[in-house]
Amino acid sequence: MLEDQKYILEDILSICDRDKIDCMVIAGDIYDKTVPPAEAVQVFDDFLYRVSMKKMPVLVISGNHDSPERISFGGRVMAAGGVYIAPVYNGRIEPVVLSDEFGEVNFYLLPFVKPAHVRQYYPDRKIESYTDAISAIIGNISLDKSKRNVLVTHQFVTGSQLSKSEEFFIGGTENVDGGLFEDFDYVALGHIHRPQYIGSKKIRYCGSQLKYHFDETEQEKTYTVAELREKDVLEITEYPVIPRRQIKAYKGFYDKLTDKSFYDNVNTEDYIYITLTDEADIPDAARKLKKIYPNMLQLFYDNSRTRTKNIVHSEVRNEKLPPIDIFSEFFELRCSRKMTDEQQKYMESLIKSVWEEEIL
Repeated sequence: MLEDQKYILEDILSICDRDKIDCMVIAGDIYDKTVPPAEAVQVFDDFLYRVSMKKMPVLVISGNHDSPERISFGGRVMAAGGVYIAPVYNGRIEPVVLSDEFGEVNFYLLPFVKPAHVRQYYPDRKIESYTDAISAIIGNISLDKSKRNVLVTHQFVTGSQLSKSEEFFIGGTENVDGGLFEDFDYVALGHIHRPQYIGSKKIRYCGSQLKYHFDETEQEKTYTVAELREKDVLEITEYPVIPRRQIKAYKGFYDKLTDKSFYDNVNTEDYIYITLTDEADIPDAARKLKKIYPNMLQLFYDNSRTRTKNIVHSEVRNEKLPPIDIFSEFFELRCSRKMTDEQQKYMESLIKSVWEEEIL
């Protein structure tokens, strides 16, 4: 999806110019793996360079999909150019201080951390959960509450709505209590794909700008612009994201989805998940559908067989049934319908030819 990502980054740069944005916050998951492909690194490098040329500060933290060591490499050098990258957590957080007509704003950059990362710096504290870890970190920050303070972090805050494409550990031990953030004027969160507030308007996930799973097809992706004025005055504006391609999900019989009257009315270049409801599998369906929908991502079946997950068990029979009767019973169990006359004749001829070969 590199071309789609380039398209979105171009749109972000346009918004920065149009709205005269003062600084940009990137709240983690820059890449989707700790060792990203070279092409993705080049796209991000070009984006950072173009933002820095606008003399606009950029604040960056690593997420759970990133390698904090790789993301923070050269961070101290880049800070001179207005690109502030959170270092690997080392037990303390020094704020990035920016100023405007209302005074100073302290930005605290906290990359994704696990309890094990934090425990070594607080040997006298009991740190078992993610809430314990974040509580220890925040408790060690000397906040000047007379100034505006912003926390940028990448964690799963209790109450967040997840998408299936997001990692979630069973049991919820990675949940962080949002009450820990009460003293901050704004909390810019990364990690969750769906844009949303957590508890109040000052704690927010901006969400991903692109859709990465079929259960995100109905999500409204947005850009989040947070405006901090004087102390305790916060205004959030959301702008809709118009991607180069949408992610769509289509469901129906094969004949319907391959009928020109249907696909002439949709954008066949979108990223598409297709669910076929035919009772019988369509031979070579994926290849045939890709001729119409070249960016089809995945093909599913939804029918009586897949819904009930029928398991066909062999039975020991006392009587000897003709092969065609055995196959007919198997077909009906597997496909939840009887064979057509044409299928019956075909199987009879196939069985006859196999039997003749065995006899010969």
